[in-house]
Amino acid sequence: MLSWLGERIWYYLQLTGFSWCTWGNIAMIMIGCLFMYLAITREYEPLLLLPIGFGIVLGNIPYKLGYQIGVNESGSVLNLLYYGVRNGIYPPLIFLGIGAMTDFSCLIARPKLILLGAAAQIGIFITFLAVLLIGSSFPELGFIDPDLPNRIRCAAAAVAIIGGADGPTAIFISNRLAPDLMGVIAISAYSYMALVPVIQPPIMYLLTTPEERKIKMSSPPPATARQKILFPIIILLVCLFLAPGGLPLIGMLCLGNLLKESGVTERLARTARNAFIDIVTI
Repeated sequence: MLSWLGERIWYYLQLTGFSWCTWGNIAMIMIGCLFMYLAITREYEPLLLLPIGFGIVLGNIPYKLGYQIGVNESGSVLNLLYYGVRNGIYPPLIFLGIGAMTDFSCLIARPKLILLGAAAQIGIFITFLAVLLIGSSFPELGFIDPDLPNRIRCAAAAVAIIGGADGPTAIFISNRLAPDLMGVIAISAYSYMALVPVIQPPIMYLLTTPEERKIKMSSPPPATARQKILFPIIILLVCLFLAPGGLPLIGMLCLGNLLKESGVTERLARTARNAFIDIVTI
């Protein structure tokens, strides 16, 4: 009787997550809990960190394969939901909502501000070159994987785009170029954005003087309604003729902004920037 009971208990334990747990699961669960802590107690980007932190915990619950319950098991509910990430469906939809929320009045009134945005991309190119340099420092791996140089270039581009400070873009690019890195890149991109309120102040104090921090910028002249309507259309044509690869993201961003600024589709714009983007984010 005791032997039979012991076998049953042992069989049950084999079905629990404890028997399949690895140190990697534990480490990622701790990171997920840290994200939720920062979101709830510190209020650091709670709309991002809370669902991401919970998702990290959920995605690292150990289980026995074959029950079709995990995000990476074909046919599971979570795997079907993940289809939108894996195939780049969610990022353009989020960009639609972002476009409906964004006010480009300042940029339209002061076009020279685009130079600030251009300067911010320096980090992307530095990271891209650094990853290429690191990857090319292991030439012996080329004998194992002949396609390694191309994979290094793709990985470098996917990692570097994190500097664009935009989660949907990072997910979209990594899905196209380095799908095996998408999970790591997504977590890094959103963590980086959420922690900007922590990272930015010491850097600002380091690089500016007290007098410079007291400078008050004058208000720019208001942009006209016509300028606001033409802006997303012009941006769409110029950017996509120069870089057609950005069509899904830039196209949806400009559509969302046109819905907002046209003045005739307020109901669609209101839905895109509120309920719709919230649903896609979840």
